[in-house]
Order: sequence, then C-alpha cells, then structure tokens
Amino acid sequence: MTIQVINRLTHLLEAISRYNEPVTLKILSAETGLHTSTAYRILTSMIENGFVERVGDGYHLGPKLVALGRSASGQVDLVETAAPIMAALRDQVGESVNLTQQEGDQVIYVGRKVSKRMMRVEQIIGSRAPLHVTAVGKLMLGMAGEGAIRAYALRNGLRRYTENTIIDVEELIAHCQQVAKIGIALDDEEAEMGVGCIGVLLFDERQRPVAGLSISAPLERRQVSWGDLLIEAREKLAVRMGYI
Repeated sequence: MTIQVINRLTHLLEAISRYNEPVTLKILSAETGLHTSTAYRILTSMIENGFVERVGDGYHLGPKLVALGRSASGQVDLVETAAPIMAALRDQVGESVNLTQQEGDQVIYVGRKVSKRMMRVEQIIGSRAPLHVTAVGKLMLGMAGEGAIRAYALRNGLRRYTENTIIDVEELIAHCQQVAKIGIALDDEEAEMGVGCIGVLLFDERQRPVAGLSISAPLERRQVSWGDLLIEAREKLAVRMGYI
C-alpha cells in the first residue's frame, strides 16, 4: 500500500538534498511536480519536526535528519556491506578483489574475495603495503596533494620493491596527481613482479576517501577495462553505505 504523503515527503527531501545551498519553494515545487501549497504544507510540518530548516526564502535539510543519517551510517559495517558486492565483482572478472583502507603511510587489507582460479593473487587480511607501490595508495597520495606526497617521501625514502617502483619524488607527484584526476590507478609490478592491480577510491558523503577497491591479477590477465566495473561496484557500495 502506498501512502501518498510519505511519497511526497520523500520526493521533497530528495530534491532538497541535491542542492548545496537552500532551495526555494518554487524550485522544489517544479522538481517534485507538487503544487506550491501542497509542498509548503509538507515542508512546514517537516520544519516543525526538525527534518527541514528554512533559511531566508529557501529550505535545506534539518539537524534531526542529519543526526539520523549519522546514526544509520554508524550502524553499517563497511567490510560486511562490501562483501557481496566484492563477491559479485570477483565472479564477473574471475580475479581477486580487495578492500583496503589507509593507516598512516600504508594501506591495510581489510576485506577480500579470492579468485577461484588455480593461478591467482591473494592478499592476506591485515597485511599492509606502502602507499607508493599500490594502485589505491597512489590514488590516496594524489588526493592528499603535492605537499603530502613530499612529506611521505621524506618519511619513508620511497623504498624500491621492484624495478618498476617509482622512487623519484617528482615522478611520483606527477603520477599520483594524474591518476587522482582520472580516478583510476594501476600497479604495474611496482610491489611484486608478475602482479598487476587496478584500483579506485570509495568516497564518503563529503567526498573524502574512506577506502579503496581493487582487482589483483597476474599481470598478463589484468585488463584496464576493469576500471569501469570497479567504479560501478564502488557506486553500489557508496549507496549501501549511505554516502550517496
């Protein structure tokens, strides 16, 4: 059974959430298809209950709704929520899928769905790797900016792990800034010879990176086209986490 007023309330909240600034009644009425008097009555009720606030001639989300959203997001476990999405991606590409988070100057593997192939790349939960030798880590450095990359290089010395590891700070800065613009990064045997990786970042509602999703495979099997699949999986996870 559909309750009309709840549907209308939902449409208004969704319309308000699409704007960074307070949005006028006229625009909300046009976006939702509601008569201005109907929209006004619902908005007035939501203001009384703290779900919406009026600022001048516009409306934005209220403190009670923000508090409820934070409470809901705190109840959602990232690893648990990501698991079925990662498993579906693993089955789609046939390779191992990783969930990582930044901890200091390293990425830590917090989730994985291992390839069912005999020859596969398998990361151990809890294992770590320096930021500059992983696809996700380089995206994190790129998002942090040039100053953060230089500071990272000074602290860690850009240790070489393979002949492909980037050990020149200027090259690392250019590379990380470029992949951050693209939104997809590769690990071309930079941490381990014969192993390739492709990764993307997961962002929260404020567009801050909170985790990384990546696919690891023997280099000869890795495909750049997996980037689109990672982005699709990332967006599904962001929705499930309440970031979108």
